[in-house]
Amino acid sequence: MAVKILTAREAADLVPNNINFAINGFMGASVPEEIAVEIENRFLETGEPNNLTLLFCAAQGDGKTKGLNHLAHEGLIRRAIGGHWGMAPKLGKLVVENKILAYDFPQGVTNHMFRDTAAHKPGTISHVGLGTFVDPRNLGGKLNPLTQKEEDLVKLMEIDGKEYLFYKTHPVNFAILGGTYADENGNISIEREGVRAETLAVAQACKNSGGTVIVQVERVVKAGTLDPQKVEIPGVLVDAVVVISDPRYHMQNFGTQYNPGFSGEHRMGLAEFKPAPLNNKKVIARRAAMELIEGSVVNLGIGIPEFISSVAMEEGISKFSLTVESGLFGGNPQSGLDFGVSLNPDAIISMPSMFDFYQGGGLDQAFLGFAESDKEGNVNVSKFGAKLPGCGGFIDISQNSKQVFFCGTFTANGLKTEIKDGKLHILREGSINKFRESVEHITFSVKTAIKNNLPVMYITERAVFKLTKDGIMLTEVAPGIDLEKDILAHMPMKPLISPDLKPMDVRIFRNEKMGLKK
Repeated sequence: MAVKILTAREAADLVPNNINFAINGFMGASVPEEIAVEIENRFLETGEPNNLTLLFCAAQGDGKTKGLNHLAHEGLIRRAIGGHWGMAPKLGKLVVENKILAYDFPQGVTNHMFRDTAAHKPGTISHVGLGTFVDPRNLGGKLNPLTQKEEDLVKLMEIDGKEYLFYKTHPVNFAILGGTYADENGNISIEREGVRAETLAVAQACKNSGGTVIVQVERVVKAGTLDPQKVEIPGVLVDAVVVISDPRYHMQNFGTQYNPGFSGEHRMGLAEFKPAPLNNKKVIARRAAMELIEGSVVNLGIGIPEFISSVAMEEGISKFSLTVESGLFGGNPQSGLDFGVSLNPDAIISMPSMFDFYQGGGLDQAFLGFAESDKEGNVNVSKFGAKLPGCGGFIDISQNSKQVFFCGTFTANGLKTEIKDGKLHILREGSINKFRESVEHITFSVKTAIKNNLPVMYITERAVFKLTKDGIMLTEVAPGIDLEKDILAHMPMKPLISPDLKPMDVRIFRNEKMGLKK
């Protein structure tokens, strides 16, 4: 055989110390889980590999122990440069405790950095990140005090009178990747995967850096038997393959072992649909769904925005195209531990290519969650206290969509409401006000949005605001809500109030369908 076949432990034993180490995947999709497990086992037994710089795009993980969480050991990782961190809380804990160097860059940018590394470019030039915490005039993407003393990995530059950010690329010395099958020559297919992710870009970056590429697969097949249309990594880029010892190490996503509807192998019937119960999340999703435009290309972020597709299905509206930043067009985007894949997708492209589309303005509408907002309307979703979700694709999407809608509850941590007779009643207020004097990170920059004439709306269960050049303006209030007690008392500064202030549509607060199809 032209390609070496290794056990996961043999592959783990090959990882050197003091190198740049890359891994691919989106949450649990295409993740080389068994190799990651054995790297952790080797480190716990021997203290090696150590002092690695971890390079990643989407934080592979299940929010508990899988994916990048296996690598989250002090000593194993010295520095981490990534996009989304939220599903690898153990890695985030090392950052918050100031134990590793850490940088957070937009997920689309981190994808393109791998491509640019493959092409031996010194860095990635992008407008994405201007005005946010990634901008070197703010934090430069540095996530803790330890990193503040280190080199700047992003610089401000000007081309033809316009500002851009230059993100320094890094050679990749070792990469572990996930695929479906390998043939005897090392060609890797992905026909049972739910995403293409950044797999090819990482393989090319590593091989062109003189590094080692190892791919985890389900099995090895005879040379010449793979459909070349399904081969994602040519064999010339692969040094060795690992055949999994147990199917649990090769799930389609961390919520599903295998569904042929995720990979497009078969068209699957939708499971029996049950409308979401009428609660705060559904209220917000309903109000957001009223903004959907026929024929628009849409991104729904994780969290409350996921419920918009449920509302659309319940209302029978479907004349728009849903996309997921992992590289999916169409179908039914999944949620929870299956976020990142779609049931019955129309197309599955690479994640770097999807972010080309996003960054170039291909999205008509983006519905995103928000953790907190300041008095100007800047939004933070990337870091608050001990929590480190990271920016993920939020900056790429929010800065480049033609319309942006932030969806979230007005307060958090203990909010309890009653929705009855077409009205919203606050039974217990949340202990955390989400509209604050200032935010820890600016993940969405108001100054950049206003400069770009971006229409922005903030949708909560009790109030709707829109962004103006003079600040955020209250435009709608839920029936049953007291303006002073339930809204203004929980904001650090009184917002502008529209002269046409009106109640939110009463249909939002009733159990029956809204009739949006009409």
